[in-house]
Amino acid sequence: MSPLPIFHRLPHATFSSFFLSLSQVGSSKTSVAFLNAFKSIPTSEDIIARIGLWWQLIRAVVLLPVFKFLVALCLVMSVMFFVEVMYMGIVVLYVKLFKRKPEKIYKWEAMEDDVECGSASYPMVLVQIPMYNEKEVCEQSIAAACKISWPSNRIMIQVLDDSTDPASKELVKRECARWSKEGVNITFEIRDNRNGYKAGALREGMKHSYVKQCDYVAIFDADFQPDPDFLHRTVPFLIHNPKLALVQGRWEFVNAGQCMMTRLQEMSLSYHFTIEQQVGSSTFAFFGFNGTAGVWRISALIESGGWNDQTTVEDMDLAVRATLRGWKFLYIDDLKVKSELPCSFKALRNQQHRWTCGPANLFRKMAVQIIRSENVSLWKKWYMLYSFFFMRKIVAHILTFCFYCVILPATVLFPEVTVPKWAAFYLPSLITLLIAIGRLRSIHLLAFWVLFENAMSLLRAKALVMGLFETGRVQEWVVTEKLGDTLKTKLIPQVPNVRFRERVHLLELLVGVYLLFCGIYDIVYGKNTLYVYLLFQSVAFFVVGFGFVGKYVPASSYLG
Repeated sequence: MSPLPIFHRLPHATFSSFFLSLSQVGSSKTSVAFLNAFKSIPTSEDIIARIGLWWQLIRAVVLLPVFKFLVALCLVMSVMFFVEVMYMGIVVLYVKLFKRKPEKIYKWEAMEDDVECGSASYPMVLVQIPMYNEKEVCEQSIAAACKISWPSNRIMIQVLDDSTDPASKELVKRECARWSKEGVNITFEIRDNRNGYKAGALREGMKHSYVKQCDYVAIFDADFQPDPDFLHRTVPFLIHNPKLALVQGRWEFVNAGQCMMTRLQEMSLSYHFTIEQQVGSSTFAFFGFNGTAGVWRISALIESGGWNDQTTVEDMDLAVRATLRGWKFLYIDDLKVKSELPCSFKALRNQQHRWTCGPANLFRKMAVQIIRSENVSLWKKWYMLYSFFFMRKIVAHILTFCFYCVILPATVLFPEVTVPKWAAFYLPSLITLLIAIGRLRSIHLLAFWVLFENAMSLLRAKALVMGLFETGRVQEWVVTEKLGDTLKTKLIPQVPNVRFRERVHLLELLVGVYLLFCGIYDIVYGKNTLYVYLLFQSVAFFVVGFGFVGKYVPASSYLG
């Protein structure tokens, strides 16, 4: 056995003095070899110094150049996104200043009874209401649809119930029967499976023989309550403009003031409708069907291939295919339809996952078809691919998480890299102020909105990756929980001892720890005030990570 393990237990100085004495008395060559070997054994200080040198080398040669590249990439994306937002702002300003209302752009005439034909002059309209275990809202939505002002013999209400809960299905069936007795032309349709989810239900609904006599189809989700004049405001556009395939209304939220989370959601969605949808409609470019509160020309729907469940955004999918066929869409900003925002954080996370993953997956599948389409102008192709999909559905999510939650905080660890103030502060501030235009009454919540959106960006970034690479939960469809009027009094604030395991989100907590570390590091070693943002943002991630957001719905509420 080698003597080295035995000697290794002795202090380094002992080895040196021992073998030095051996060499001085004419020891053998072996002793000298041992002496040279043990002279080269580093001390703990030497090891630490060498690790430090290697770290500095790796940092200078690898990490710093990569980090500089990432910062530069984020700066480019920031400018691109800022230009996109400013462009949309200018378009909306033009629409408002010159009062470019839909009635001035498209032909529109009010519907009136014909003296000779009577109500026969009205087109036949189908109203579809897809449902799935939504007993809390089914009564109010069916009632709202049945109260739509339209000749009773020229409208068909079709309730598509995929419920697996017997109580929900029985309640919907009973409600349909009640309105049928009052003379409303309403049908209750069920399937023995949920293939295709919402798209599958709508597709099966279109196969019934009585649909063949219908010219248009209005679609409302289970929590939507259209005003009685909805068809009178939308159908005339379709009648007098034969190339128009869709008329889309705006969502209005009955529970926007329920809690902080619903107020912040309202700000985001108000921007979506006020800015994004209006720009796509006003420039005759493209905007996505919102899946509800809209009226389709049935011939356009059929010509475009009908409902397709290849992604979880069947509404956007249909809009893309219809656009590639040369059809046009119209968005009416002042046509408001009452609906409900998710008030539980779990429901919001499921909804945001689908709304982010679905468009990314659709972009992956439809980009080549958009490029090759011969019925679409080069401008419209550019708008669809760059503005609609790339900038709003991809870059926006990447930039929010990677830049503001990862790269920007890391600059405190790389003082050699400086992010310009215009990118770190001025551009985000201008974009945020423009977003606030969509809901001015909530402008005092802007700081909370920024922190919450950044905290939600991790969820959206994960969903984006799943959609682009078609992995994980890319085809997951979870129906957003709806409460209606009956359960609002049963909501209680989130508390720490309620479903703790379900509420904890580890990745958000890890990002919170990272931001907290960067904030403390900046306080100790930094030379700027970035720590103010980092500490507040870390708190937001901790709040989201522990699920202290929104409202909690007691399980007993769903049983009664």
